[in-house]
Amino acid sequence: MTLLEQIEQVSDLKNLSQQELLLLAQELRQFILHKVSETGGHLASNLGVVELTLALHYVYNSPIDKIIWDVGHQSYIHKILTSRRDEFHTLRQYGGLSGFPKRKESIHDVFETGHSSTSISAALGMVKARDLKKECYDVVAVIGDGALTGGMAFEALNDAGRLNSSLTVILNDNEMSIAPNVGAIASYLTKIRSNPRYKWLKKGFAQFLRSVPLIGKWLAEKLEKLKNSLKYLLVPGVLFEELGFTYIGPVDGHNLPKLVYTLNRAKQLQEPTLVHVITRKGKGYLYSETDPAQYHGVAPFDIENGEKTYNGKSTSYSRALGIHLSKLGFVYPELTVITAAMPDGTGLSYFQKRFPDRCFDVGIAEQHAVTLAAGLAISGMKPVVAIYSTFLQRAYDQISHDVCRQNLPVVFAIDRAGLVGQDGDTHHGIFDLSYLSHIPNLTIMAPKNTEELTYLLDYSLKMNSPAAIRYPKESTRLVQELPSGHLSDLKWEVLQNGQDIAIFAVGSMVELALQTIEILHTQGIKPTVINARIIKPLDTEQMSQLSESGHHLFVTMEENVLTGGFGSCVNEYIMKNGNNTKVINIGIPDTFVEHGNILQLKNSLHLDPVSIAARIFSEAGKEICYARLT
Repeated sequence: MTLLEQIEQVSDLKNLSQQELLLLAQELRQFILHKVSETGGHLASNLGVVELTLALHYVYNSPIDKIIWDVGHQSYIHKILTSRRDEFHTLRQYGGLSGFPKRKESIHDVFETGHSSTSISAALGMVKARDLKKECYDVVAVIGDGALTGGMAFEALNDAGRLNSSLTVILNDNEMSIAPNVGAIASYLTKIRSNPRYKWLKKGFAQFLRSVPLIGKWLAEKLEKLKNSLKYLLVPGVLFEELGFTYIGPVDGHNLPKLVYTLNRAKQLQEPTLVHVITRKGKGYLYSETDPAQYHGVAPFDIENGEKTYNGKSTSYSRALGIHLSKLGFVYPELTVITAAMPDGTGLSYFQKRFPDRCFDVGIAEQHAVTLAAGLAISGMKPVVAIYSTFLQRAYDQISHDVCRQNLPVVFAIDRAGLVGQDGDTHHGIFDLSYLSHIPNLTIMAPKNTEELTYLLDYSLKMNSPAAIRYPKESTRLVQELPSGHLSDLKWEVLQNGQDIAIFAVGSMVELALQTIEILHTQGIKPTVINARIIKPLDTEQMSQLSESGHHLFVTMEENVLTGGFGSCVNEYIMKNGNNTKVINIGIPDTFVEHGNILQLKNSLHLDPVSIAARIFSEAGKEICYARLT
């Protein structure tokens, strides 16, 4: 029996020696590598925190002590150690384990995360609740150096620094090579400054100096100034010290004995403490170590050569956007692009290679990205902000207040709109139409395929007002092969003429509409199919013409929540204009959608061709018959 098989619950770690912990770390790396190669998931980040996670659970007592993972995609080891090893083969599968902390999965998942920079705020809330209730447990927030670029993290640090109580923040730094630069001095200072006797002595000595008659207060102030000057020279964590934290580190995040020793020291300090840990992202697997960005989130792959085992035939919208922007860069010298730490994921790396001085990666800071774009636009530039739909939610105020209110020509390229699959409810882009459609001055578009995406982008760059283009990760072959015409005005596109029923499909739902009408055709129903590529403003002229031509039923189809989405806008138009046309809205219900592959999710939400055709047939049959009789 392996050591890993002996860990039935996390408390079993306490029975292991530190030598056995080292062996367990090796087993965990191999376990993660083999499982993720089969299921896909976040590989590099989890390989990098094996020793850190072991040390945390060895020192602290979860779930009594609270461990909060920022973002949460590095929580796989945590899940395995907290009695989910035997379920791990279901990772990110429909009905299986989530790729992120999930409270309903385990009492050890004390806070759910999926977006970055939230852990310190959540931890501080738990600390304040603990102190108010006079309870006794430790609270630890684990945050990465990337997540620390989010402004919310610094807001929380600023607030937590005033705390007169215990809170530990672990800064998992897997990018900057700080440790070799500071060497023995930093190590020596860490040992001294994490020693409780040193803290008591420093405070007592200062009080003693101030009690000396005549010169005591003056001498204490001079020594304090000298101490602060030396601190800026010698202490690497001076920023955190100034925010009110005791800084410990940097510590080798793969040295288990050192980690255990350091965390035990931090645990003794009854004050805000930041432990700076240096880890190597992707550690233990050559391919992920040499290219951690490529192996951050992976599809199933072959361990031997690192190559993906899934050979999909779909076309990436992100790639199409990036390539087209890199061409437009020569046409528009004022064209600039902005990404929030995802140049590869959004396709902007193509533009970045050709025009590095016009591509701005602002880190995980979506709010800043949008207002930066506003500043560029007001100065005569043409900014394109490419951000995933789920992350753009964080910048709602900046979109409304800084861009649209001033009617600035900023283009929002909203990637991963709609259902995204295995990353689940924190990552589905199913709210953007609802939170954008009510903002004045904003034109909202959705292409049916990548070719149309380039035409919408061309049109948007010629507008002198804000525009948003939403699109999914990939375009299937069916819609990819549909011809697309250049957009000359904000009009919808008739894909198929029919009678009685008009189906208005938005973006990725065009394919579903075409599949649905094939089923309806077998029942003698031949709807008109419209590519509703402009969500705002609605093509009211097209709707009026369809009503006048005998279309008694409108069906809206969108990969967005129904509340406040495209269908809601159509409903409002119909009601406002006293039109008797019946409307059926097809979309995401009022719920957070779990993880699973997209086909499974659509089936569970009744967004499959058979379900949609059945609904149209049952709700429209009598309406059609009545219309024909009259």
